[in-house]
Order: sequence, then structure tokens, then C-alpha cells
Amino acid sequence: MPGRLALAAASGLLLVLAFEPVAAGAVVPVALLGFGAVTRGVRVRAGFGYGLVFGACFYFPHIWWMKESNGLVAWLALAAIEAAFLGLAGAGAALVHRLRWWPVWVALVWTAVEVTRSEQPFSGMPWGRLGFAAIDTPFAPLLTYVGITGVTLVVVALSMFVLRVLVTRGAEQRLAAVAALVVAGAALLPLAVPYELPVTGSATVAAVQGNVPGRGNDVLADPAGLTRNHVDATLALAADVAAGRVPAPDFVLWPENSTARDPFLDLETNAGIREAVAAIGVPVVVGGLVDDGPDHVRNQGIVWDPVTGPGQRYTKWHPVTMGEYIPWRPLFDRLGMTQSGQLARIPRDMRAGDETEPLRLGPARVADAICFDVAYDNGIAAQIENGADLLAVQTSNATFIFTGQVDQQFALTRARAVESGKTTVVASTNGISGIIAADGTVLAATDRRVQEVLVDRVPLRDGVTPGTRMGMLLRATVRPAALLVVLVALVRRRRERRAPDQPTGHSTGHSTGQA
Repeated sequence: MPGRLALAAASGLLLVLAFEPVAAGAVVPVALLGFGAVTRGVRVRAGFGYGLVFGACFYFPHIWWMKESNGLVAWLALAAIEAAFLGLAGAGAALVHRLRWWPVWVALVWTAVEVTRSEQPFSGMPWGRLGFAAIDTPFAPLLTYVGITGVTLVVVALSMFVLRVLVTRGAEQRLAAVAALVVAGAALLPLAVPYELPVTGSATVAAVQGNVPGRGNDVLADPAGLTRNHVDATLALAADVAAGRVPAPDFVLWPENSTARDPFLDLETNAGIREAVAAIGVPVVVGGLVDDGPDHVRNQGIVWDPVTGPGQRYTKWHPVTMGEYIPWRPLFDRLGMTQSGQLARIPRDMRAGDETEPLRLGPARVADAICFDVAYDNGIAAQIENGADLLAVQTSNATFIFTGQVDQQFALTRARAVESGKTTVVASTNGISGIIAADGTVLAATDRRVQEVLVDRVPLRDGVTPGTRMGMLLRATVRPAALLVVLVALVRRRRERRAPDQPTGHSTGHSTGQA
């Protein structure tokens, strides 16, 4: 048992290195080998324990940035919940290890847990999905074919087949080796045959990073100054366009929280936006916090036209629990936890949006995502299905500006660009703004804590990749499939326990494939 605990802990810590700031995606299969080894040949309760240790050693350091930005309690609570999910993955793995073709079933269980924890409880937490770690590995082109969830499934299955090679002998070992080679070959085939959506046009885009006044980690410290920075950067862009130094954009993208006051109610904010839009003469997608009654607010991307003013909007689909809304608020009120500390900074709860129509911006039909939205599958996929030919991410990384969250989010945004097959434009308040090609290549990027405008002409790609559709299909099917496999394993275990002892020299059933 001490050896398994040590292996579980070491494997969880190793998985941390697969993500930014280290981004050594090659360690993922090695970490999964450790997970598979410690959950093999043990009882379900022991599997849960080893999975919990693995999960804790992975998730607490993986989201260490939350302690610095959202506070100790939020970090501990969220990391503990996510570790418990990986404990469930360990319990499920211990159970399905008893079945034939267990490498496939372990992969199915892991993926089902990953999908579930990305959605629950409340809005879930998709950080740490294995598919995100594929972006700078040979598996990156596979994202366009099977999506982020599909890559998770494939990588876990491949790792488990390799484990089976290591723990078996004879014909079974040879069969496992063949299966591993087939899975690896299929996974790497997109390197030679990448999938590309057809280019149907182009658009010149401008991403404005206005910068956050002061120390740079609080958009509410000087909201007027924050908006003014984005106005000034846009005015400078207009001057460069007039002088012929840069091409005229078809639209301009401001980041999330570029107006941290309601742009419809605050006169200074409203005047600044109108000044900037009039100067540049094309639509500006403003990131605004918009009042929605006395108890709620909406986080929106608002298309502000130089002629018609504010028009089409996208509302953030996935507000952050304990960062943008407080579940069970009356309970926390009674406990006095909303009167001081981090929760006191959330006086109103943010409502979630459900818009599925792309923003129409000149020649482009843009699928918008606000900050953490880019880590979730559904909002982006819905807009792509409705004809989006370009992705845009409006984000405010100011809260996390001194942490690794900024790099992690930019990396997973690159993975999303590959999955969708679309060029992606990112505007951040002061984090990393950038323009990302459909293959994940970074065409341009800013440094942190600077004021800068990126302008580039990018292709518009029509259609839906297999990866986008596969991602949504797996999201709908992987959990019932995993549940069915678990039920089969439970029934089989119960039958084995009830079966009478067999005479010596007689088989008690077919091989389970265990060493």
C-alpha cells in the first residue's frame, strides 16, 4: 500500500507538468500509466483512495493560481472537489479493470468523469482536461478530428494498452501491443492528413489590450481609467489607420471588463465608447458589465456600431462560481461570509447567457466566448453550428495576472482553435492577447501588462469540423456508456462472489486479463 500511495502521488504531480507554465505534454501517458497501475487489482474503495491521492497531487498545484486570486477557501474547496472526482475515476477504474478490454473501459470511465466534472457541480471546472495538454504534442492535429474530449479518450486508452503490455505475458501481451500500435497509428495519422475547413473569405481584425491601471490585478480599482485606456488605444489605432501605418480593420475587439461599469448607465463610460467607435469608424465589440436589476449583472460582448450604436450581444454562458456569482447566497449571508473578504466583492450574482447566433461583424460571423467560456464545449459549438467562421475570446486576466492561469488559458484557447478549425482572436485587458491560426500557431501575441493593439488579416473558414461535432457527441454519450460498463462490472462481480467453489483443475470462467 505505501508503494501504491507513493506512485499515485508521484503520478498526480507529474501530470501537473503537462500544463502551463511547464507545458510538457509528453508526460501525460506516463502519469496515466501510474494511475492505471495503482487502480489495477484493488478493491473499489482502495481505487477511490488512490484516485483521490492522484487527484489531490494534481489539482491542488494545477490551480494554485486560485489561491492568489480568489482566496484560500475557494482554492481548497474547488481543488478538493476536483480531487474527489478523480477519486471516483479511480473507483471506476478499479472495477472495470476486471473486464476484458479493460484499457478501453478505463479510458471510458476517465473521460466520463472528466466531462462530468467540467459541468458539475454548478458550472463545473474544465481546467485540467487532458485534451488541452495536447496542443504542443504530436496529438494536436487529432483535436480537429475528435475534439478535446475525444483526445482525452484516445490518450487514456493508448496509455492503458501500453500498461497492459507491461503487466501481461504471452498471447495477451501480443494482442495488447497490436492494439496499442493501432490506437497510436490512428491518433498520429492526422499529422500526415490534417483536416482543414475551406477558406471562404477574409477579415482584418484588431484586438485591443488597453492595460489595467495601477498594480494591474484589479479591474474595479479604477474602472474609469480602465475604459479610458481602451479608448485611448483605439484612438491611437484610428490615427495609425488614417496615416496608412496599419490597414483599416473590419471590426475591433475589446476585452472582457474593458468597461467595468454599465456602459448604458455610466455617462463617462458611454461617452468614451462613442468617441472610440466614431474615430475608428467600424464596429467595436465592447466587453461590458451590464446591470440586470438590483441583484444581478450580465457579462456581455456588445457590438457597438458607429452609425446605429449598440446592437447584437453575447452574454457569458458560464459565470465563475464564487468569482462571479455565489450559489446558496442566503446561506453565506447568514454565515456572514459575504460581508468581508473575497465574497464581499460579489454584491450581485451574474446571470448566464444562452445566445447561439454568431456576432455579425463586417464580412465575419464571429463565435464569441468570454474568459472561462473558452474552456467549455457547448457555447462555442452552438455558434459554430449556426455559421460562425471566426472565433473571438474576450477575457480579463487581471485577477490572475501574476499567476500561471494566464498561460494556461491561452494554451487551452489554442487547443480550442485547432478543434474548431477556426482562426481565433483573443483580447485581454492585460494578460495575453493574440491571434491564433486554425492549426494552433500563434500569429501574434502581446506581453502581459502592456498597452498594445494587434491588427492582422485572417482567413474566414466556413463549416464545422469533425472535432466540434465529436466533442458534442461524446459529451452526450460517454457518461451513459461508462455507467453501462460499470453496471456490467458490478453484476459480474456479484455473480463471481455468489458462484460456488469449482473443483481443482477446472476453470472458474474466462480470463479477465489480470496478471
